[in-house]
Amino acid sequence: MSGTEPAAILLTGASGFVGQRIAPRLAAAAPPGARLVALCRSMAPDGWTAAAADIADADAIAALIAHERPRVVVHLAAQSSIGAAVGAGAATWQVNALGAFALARACALHAPEAVVLFASSGEVYGDSFLAGPVDEDAPPRPKNSYARSKVAAEGMFADILAPTNRLLIARAFNHTGAGQDTRFVLPSFAQQIAAIEAGNQPPVMQVGNLDAARDFLDVEDVCDAYLALLANTDRLPAQAIFNVASGRAYRIGDLLLRLRDLSGTRFEITIDPTRLRPSEIPTAVGRNDRLVDATGWAAKRSIDALLSELLGAARRRQTLALPTSPQ
Repeated sequence: MSGTEPAAILLTGASGFVGQRIAPRLAAAAPPGARLVALCRSMAPDGWTAAAADIADADAIAALIAHERPRVVVHLAAQSSIGAAVGAGAATWQVNALGAFALARACALHAPEAVVLFASSGEVYGDSFLAGPVDEDAPPRPKNSYARSKVAAEGMFADILAPTNRLLIARAFNHTGAGQDTRFVLPSFAQQIAAIEAGNQPPVMQVGNLDAARDFLDVEDVCDAYLALLANTDRLPAQAIFNVASGRAYRIGDLLLRLRDLSGTRFEITIDPTRLRPSEIPTAVGRNDRLVDATGWAAKRSIDALLSELLGAARRRQTLALPTSPQ
């Protein structure tokens, strides 16, 4: 491709939960004439051109990168459910780790000037949370195949990208919003409450560990963070890691009670053993000082507004009798 052709932006995981949210915002921030290329399993977002390739197919990804030569790569494609990763380690590693390998090698060979933003996870810290809130210097001590695959992917990008590439690793903590898969805890609560309200489920909530405390963000705040990192790339180190976190822990049981109060519906709460994770960390909170100092980012959306959005979306699904779509 000649240097006179417009720059390309590649978004992987474009049809996923975060991908659908960030795609229009990336498009709006793109320079005039930029080609917007979406690697996705279904229809591309408006204004984006769909690219059909399996993220773990090294040859297909190499051909895609060689053709497009993107200047910015936002890598969201992943098997993102920790619960789904249990008992499915091979599939998780194929997408999360082999996908990172294929993309990193292709960028090094065919797009060595590209900025790569990789959406990692706060889950990589694992047992480091036992010492309290973590910053980016805390050692990764992952406890499940999902987190281990993300740590491996971080290392692949760091080791394989060309010296001229720039790498931004965003370790995003729990984030949610309308449209997220009900395998995740807060959408599950909202979906069950809406079903109880509509008379489509007995007044019994099936839950996992309510005593765990987690750092939750609205997905739009996470998108804000990714965009802020991209906007400040020239001021950042060539390779850098950032926690995308609120810095605050919310006990999951307390959030369920807030949802119940928003609903006004009463129900029994029962523990479903299948929703419990082995060796769960009691409290997982991230420090966000590095991200704030580098970009000025701040979470803008309150936890109560987030819960209200989740419940409203779940009620609309009940009204329209639409199934919950997987991520």
